[in-house]
Amino acid sequence: MAEDKKEAWVNYLALSTVVFAVCATLATFKGGGYSTQSIMNQSKASDNWAYYQAKNIKEDLYKLQSEKLEMDKIDKDLKTVNLYQNKINDYASKIKKYENEKREIKSEAEGFENARNQTQTHAKNFGMSVIFLQITILLSTIAGLLKKKYIWYIGLGSGLIGIGYFINGFLLLA
Repeated sequence: MAEDKKEAWVNYLALSTVVFAVCATLATFKGGGYSTQSIMNQSKASDNWAYYQAKNIKEDLYKLQSEKLEMDKIDKDLKTVNLYQNKINDYASKIKKYENEKREIKSEAEGFENARNQTQTHAKNFGMSVIFLQITILLSTIAGLLKKKYIWYIGLGSGLIGIGYFINGFLLLA
């Protein structure tokens, strides 16, 4: 039984396929991690916006009550007017407190949204990397089976695009 002579390029095909498969595996892993972080940041942002709304509602209640007291103190005696004014001042301080708390909460929520956007960008690049690397692996397999070098070259092109997305997933160059 005569053995077929193995073409040298097939060794490179096998080696490149392994490299692309490892990169695809890493891209899948990293993309999944960034997707999870993105979901967590979205959840934290949503929680903060709900908290912001709760503070806003409380602030509005104090504003309404303060306005009502302002209207009610008209035509009252001086002692009653002073009591009303003290309560109005108390409400004003609470309103100011809620305004400050809302500012902090808003800043934190926006921070989580920015982190979410950043992690989504990382995840998107890793996802694109996986797509191109899987195409590369498929084309390399077909090239090996059919012994067609040009199919492998097409796969290498796809693989380079996949590696580009893979690197960009870490560095966010573009």
